Amino acid sequence: MITKKTTDITNTDYASGEVVLIDKEKGKSSFNIVYRVRKTVNVKKVGHAGTLDPAATGLLVVCIGKMTKEIYKYQDLDKVYSGTIELGKKTPSMDAETEFTEQNDYSFVSNEMIEEARKTFLGEIKQIPPMYSALKQNGKRLYKLARKGVEVERKPREVTIYDFEITRVELPEIDFRIKCSKGTYVRVIANDFGEKLNCGGYLKSLRREAIGEFSVNDALTVDEFREINKVLEN
Repeated sequence: MITKKTTDITNTDYASGEVVLIDKEKGKSSFNIVYRVRKTVNVKKVGHAGTLDPAATGLLVVCIGKMTKEIYKYQDLDKVYSGTIELGKKTPSMDAETEFTEQNDYSFVSNEMIEEARKTFLGEIKQIPPMYSALKQNGKRLYKLARKGVEVERKPREVTIYDFEITRVELPEIDFRIKCSKGTYVRVIANDFGEKLNCGGYLKSLRREAIGEFSVNDALTVDEFREINKVLEN
């Protein structure tokens, strides 16, 4: 596994299989990260174990060569995220990718109300996947339908929230840290959190800190990964 702690890659055979921990930058898609890793190692088979939205940052587990067959093992692991919910505003995508469609008063929200809302998300909960997602229905990506103003019925999915900690409250912003099962949409939690407080809310920022036992603290940026691989080009 290639991480920040890796000091020697001179004998690395990427085609035979390797895993790289990447800290995704804001504004880049997960697909873009895979493309840049692929170009760096010159191996056709490269994939990631769990999409991060372009506006999100943090850990991507990138599998190269024969390790792409093992992607499912990493996809099934629990995730840890931190981020910020902004109260009083709503967006169609439930995050900062789309324009605000609603603004409401949030001044009545108290710490006690926030705590009561937080508790309702712990354990097994059901989520309705957002329209702005990569899920397919009848062969079409939901986000493509959403951009055309089309909304279709989505079935609730059961996910598990193992821990949900509020780390800062400075209204309208609420910082949090959450540990959850695979398939959890954190922006749906942000939206539903705002709904429970009767003022609306959206996911202002998001960072993935961990996947299973793998930490973003051990991850390389794509630029760092490209830099250490220059030795293989010489």
